[in-house]
Amino acid sequence: MRPIRYVLLRASLALGAMAGAVFLSYENEISRARDAASRGSLVADTEVGQTEYAERGAGFPLLSIHGAGGGFDQGLANAAELVGKGFRIVAPSRFGYLRTPVPQSPSPAAQADAHAALLSKLTISRAVVVGVSAGARSAVELAIRHPDKVAALVLIVPGLYSPASPVSIEASRGSKFVFWVVNAGGNFAWWAAENIAPSMLIRFVGVRPEQVAAASQAERDRVMRIVASIEPLSLRFLGINVDSTAELSELPLGQITAPTLIITARDDLFNTLPAAEFAASKIPGARLVVCDTGGHLLVGHEPEVRATIRDFLAASRVTATAVLR
Repeated sequence: MRPIRYVLLRASLALGAMAGAVFLSYENEISRARDAASRGSLVADTEVGQTEYAERGAGFPLLSIHGAGGGFDQGLANAAELVGKGFRIVAPSRFGYLRTPVPQSPSPAAQADAHAALLSKLTISRAVVVGVSAGARSAVELAIRHPDKVAALVLIVPGLYSPASPVSIEASRGSKFVFWVVNAGGNFAWWAAENIAPSMLIRFVGVRPEQVAAASQAERDRVMRIVASIEPLSLRFLGINVDSTAELSELPLGQITAPTLIITARDDLFNTLPAAEFAASKIPGARLVVCDTGGHLLVGHEPEVRATIRDFLAASRVTATAVLR
């Protein structure tokens, strides 16, 4: 019989080798994510400060405003999924995300002014504005504060004000733990959860895991790309903190003159339906589309959502081939 010291030594070596392999895998993946987040964007010096942004495509300008956990990269991906080709996509990183600094007053109104300044810097007089999740806040402020710059407004699962039932993070213990990880900027913890307990992260981004499991392979892959796109968390957590501490209040939505489309899901775990309904009731002529299922990522509805947006833009006389007025 082998001495207990020999058995323990072998077990320690095996555990050490396993830990080394895990750490190497983590370092490789986080390095790739950090490298991807550092390429493909520029930083504009505007009259109100610096804004990181990226551009893609040609056609009518479209400002793609990302949600929590994003950056210019998520903005580009959102635009590709929601409107497809044929637009000049401008995707900024909002305050605290990637290379955009946090100003002294990072309110949605200040963020809207930064969006307007970026458009002016790029000599874009008018653009379609698409705001997703927490990005809908500055999209709405832009339409109120700079109406001449907004040709049409599209709000997807909007994290806006609701008087009766506010937008909130899903209240399970797993989501509370992930929220703690996010606020700590825990790169390794997010990566480990992605590989060991992806269902916890799927629920945290506002979708029931069983719904994703029942979806097509393409949709499952899309959801996991979104989860992975939050890496490296440390480059995004300042922005997430800005989003999570924002105090939402009722805005003069009746002043919005741009054609407006609002899309959400009845089962969004972030509870955006009441906010979407409230905004639609206040914005003149706004159209509200509610999916019965799909959660915060509208799982299973991408083709119909894209078709709805394209039809809306065409009806608003804002198309990929439209000429700037």
